[in-house]
Amino acid sequence: MASQTTLPVPLAELVDQLAKLPGLGPKSALKVAMTLLEWPRPRADGLGEAILRLRERLCLCVHCASLSETPVCPVCADPSRNGEQLCLVAQWDAIMQMEETGLYAGRYLVLGGLLDPLEGVSPGQLRLDVLRAKLAEGAVTECILALGATLAAETTASHIKNLLEREFPAVRLTRLAQGIPLGAEVKYVDKETLSQSLRYRQDL
Repeated sequence: MASQTTLPVPLAELVDQLAKLPGLGPKSALKVAMTLLEWPRPRADGLGEAILRLRERLCLCVHCASLSETPVCPVCADPSRNGEQLCLVAQWDAIMQMEETGLYAGRYLVLGGLLDPLEGVSPGQLRLDVLRAKLAEGAVTECILALGATLAAETTASHIKNLLEREFPAVRLTRLAQGIPLGAEVKYVDKETLSQSLRYRQDL
């Protein structure tokens, strides 16, 4: 009877944890773990310390729920930001993309995900109560949806639209324009993107 080779317990435990990361299966996790074993001890220790610092030094902004080193993130602490505009994003990294454009000067709210019944993500799991509270203050006149163009994003947008129409009809709801990307020819654009482009066409 052939003997079976098992991983040493410390290695198996690390592989199990790594395999829980997005995009890493058991084989990829094992490859990463083996790479870490080959690193010099100081380099491996540095990675471990960086992970600990990540959890110890970062928190969620009390206003927008973005990742921050302080209770109030730099964007929310900036008095020059336009408090009448509130941009809704699914996750905090979308804020980085928005800020890189240099075109938006309003405030943000991280919803914490998108509605997805198939994945078990319901309205109660998003920060819709925080959205209600912010709108109830009366300062926000426009909500901007920056959620993407996926089915989950459309479902979330529809839910928020119904919420605003029902509870805050005076607040304008807009979304980022969707359509043909720069450099693309119409004949190569997929049907849904082309439909969105036609539906949200602009005056020239």
